[in-house]
Amino acid sequence: MKVKSFKINLITFAILFAVAAGIVVNVKMKNNNVTSISNKAVVNDYKSGAIKNQQLQEYATKKHADLENKWKIGYDQFFAGKYVKAIETENQVLKEDSKFYKAYAVKGIALAYNGNFKTGMQQIDNSLKLKPNYGYARFNKALAYELFGYYTKAITWYKKDLEVEKFEWSYYGIASIYGRKGDINNTVKYLKLGIAINPNIKNEAKNEKDFDNVKKYKQFKQLIWE
Repeated sequence: MKVKSFKINLITFAILFAVAAGIVVNVKMKNNNVTSISNKAVVNDYKSGAIKNQQLQEYATKKHADLENKWKIGYDQFFAGKYVKAIETENQVLKEDSKFYKAYAVKGIALAYNGNFKTGMQQIDNSLKLKPNYGYARFNKALAYELFGYYTKAITWYKKDLEVEKFEWSYYGIASIYGRKGDINNTVKYLKLGIAINPNIKNEAKNEKDFDNVKKYKQFKQLIWE
């Protein structure tokens, strides 16, 4: 009886062990499946996020390129003397991106040339607030001051532009102001610096009315005509 009872107990134990082992294996498999699914989800989320980031970057790049092209249209309109058109174009740019500092610089100088000095200066200052070292905005501020007869401030801002870029037309602007004053030494000094960068400045200076007060001097003639 004891032997039989022992065998029954042994069989029962074996069955219970097998069942328990099966449960453990099943749970482990389920856990592995859950982990696998979870890992796949993480990978898919990562890939999805990477694709989304790439799409956003591509969109941002395209948008910036489109705004650059539109800004350039306004820039060219200003140089063509179409000041109102330039202002309208740059307004479109700023409507799409209020931090597009280049647009403020063009809009500001176009406003100044259209007779609105105060608002023009405000727009140029907006450009400089966004990018203090933007040379073209510094140059435009000097140009606007010169246009409205604030010559001392104009020279200051032409020199501020020269702190961040060696721009021939800033040298030319300073020279033209000294030319109006009849200051031959400073006129020639700054014209030489401009000509060293761009020899074509000589051709501009030949017909520039701002130099009427110094054209009689030998130094000027030698620099421009010889």
